[in-house]
Amino acid sequence: MPTVESVELDKFMGDWYVIGNIPTFIERDAYNAVENYATDEDGNVPTTFSFNKGSFDGPLKTYKPKGFIKDKTSNSLWGMQFIWPIKADYRIVYLSDDYQQTIIGRKARDYVWLMARTPTLSDDDYNAMVQKTKSLGYDVSKIRKVPQQSLEERNK
Repeated sequence: MPTVESVELDKFMGDWYVIGNIPTFIERDAYNAVENYATDEDGNVPTTFSFNKGSFDGPLKTYKPKGFIKDKTSNSLWGMQFIWPIKADYRIVYLSDDYQQTIIGRKARDYVWLMARTPTLSDDDYNAMVQKTKSLGYDVSKIRKVPQQSLEERNK
């Protein structure tokens, strides 16, 4: 599965709201899912994945996998380690020019994440991301739209 040509890591770091996904078992009932990336002095990508389980008011779940950049030329092919020693395939397969939308895929096409810098997207933008996912060979009928509250609703 092809990745994007180049990722400027400094611009990619920070919060990404999971707008839609083919979820892993831990994400099946996630609300307000957010992935946060940072870089460390070793060139790795410590990650924080958090969400409310079962509802917007559900318990907050937080996971801290570590990303490893496998292709340092493009920065678009990573390994993501939730459990040692397994590093899952993690590919930046779409990234908007303004670093506001991204799609993370896997060669096996079993999981995918459609993410944005804001918790909501227009229907047109969301549908365009789903079509991009379909063009990569995914069964888009498996994509779950992740319930997200607006920033105002989160801060009440």
